[in-house]
Amino acid sequence: MVFDFFGVKKKVVIAMAHIGALPGSPAYDVAGGLNKLVDDALSDVEKLQAGGVDAIMFGNENDRPYVFQAPPEGLAAMTSIVERVKPHLTVPFGVNYLWDPSASVAIGAVTGASFVREIFTGVFASDMGIWQPDCAKAARLRRSLGRDDMKMLFNINAEFAHSLDQRPIELRAKSAVFSSLADAILVSGPLTGQAVDQSDLRRVCETVKDVPVFANTGVNKDNVRDILSVASGVIIGTHFKVDGNTWNPVDRDRVKRFMETVETLR
Repeated sequence: MVFDFFGVKKKVVIAMAHIGALPGSPAYDVAGGLNKLVDDALSDVEKLQAGGVDAIMFGNENDRPYVFQAPPEGLAAMTSIVERVKPHLTVPFGVNYLWDPSASVAIGAVTGASFVREIFTGVFASDMGIWQPDCAKAARLRRSLGRDDMKMLFNINAEFAHSLDQRPIELRAKSAVFSSLADAILVSGPLTGQAVDQSDLRRVCETVKDVPVFANTGVNKDNVRDILSVASGVIIGTHFKVDGNTWNPVDRDRVKRFMETVETLR
């Protein structure tokens, strides 16, 4: 069992529902407004659930270029969208507001999410500049909002960035659990949709024993067998999209084929 809300499942698949660009973002569709964002999210959620995924995570991947602090309009819009889609969910859900740990916790807490994902620890040189998240602030916010049950999934090697911490990745992972109370560790590739370094993933899995370890990017039908041989689960966005393109809608058949493969592994 990975987390209580997954029941007896030992290898789990969390699928991304990529919300369209939110208000305030350069790509926001003013004409379509929030209603279009909700309709598109509902369409993706329906396909993901029909394909058999174990959980869904809402993310604002379309809010490029990304920010370190969520603007009020983005925070309000994402909260509203998740609330409007929530009645249609039949699986546990999580949220991730890129790249703001406190915003992710806030949205997750008020919408009833089972988990949140973010970069909570470390220092990075990134496309967005120097990246230094405040894990303590996010953890204290979770506590003050009364959501100790909501799991915090720590992505420890950020996409679009390079860690300025020279410790081996497995030591950074172990440290995040010890010093920052990570509920799970996520290992990523260099960009959205690009595969994790499996040697990194294996070293983290061999070192971190107290919490689940997930592959966070680039998982597909061809590599999932090797990844789930060591990891507790995977988080998938790009592979489930039409033509495997991150920015396309979800392809129900791709989801179904992938989950059929996963079922042979658990």
